[in-house]
Amino acid sequence: MSNTSLSGGCQCGAIRFRAETVGRASICHCRMCQKATGGFFGAYVTGRGVTWTRGGPSYFLSSNKIRRGFCSACGTPLTFEQLEGLPPGQVELSIAAFDEPTRVAPVIQVNLEGKLGFVDHLAELPTVVEPAAWTAFKASIVSHQHPDHDTETWPPAGGDTN
Repeated sequence: MSNTSLSGGCQCGAIRFRAETVGRASICHCRMCQKATGGFFGAYVTGRGVTWTRGGPSYFLSSNKIRRGFCSACGTPLTFEQLEGLPPGQVELSIAAFDEPTRVAPVIQVNLEGKLGFVDHLAELPTVVEPAAWTAFKASIVSHQHPDHDTETWPPAGGDTN
């Protein structure tokens, strides 16, 4: 568990949050988390003392027990929230939405019955050296993604998000 507050937010910057502390970080393999994140699993950490410092999430009721928070402007998945059973001010936050996701590395996997069989072998996949044309293409990309830190105002003047 971390005793230092951590910040994060969505891809476009319309929503920012801060957690006073974080608890257990996990990877969930259930089908609902796969669909909600568009990934092979959902990676969440328990946030305590969570405050929305800019904007706030929209919600999708993914079951009778769970709602999921997301940015309605850019679609970034932000939360997994039990509708009952959790103390007030506690929410599961998407690890990838943190400004420094390496500070909240997963320590446990849950709901293994939904785990996709190939996940355990992803590190074994061959890697490709990118051709020069792809390297040049990537260098030409101008990101509109919000930086990984809080900004004074939103949206920034001139539309520059870096």
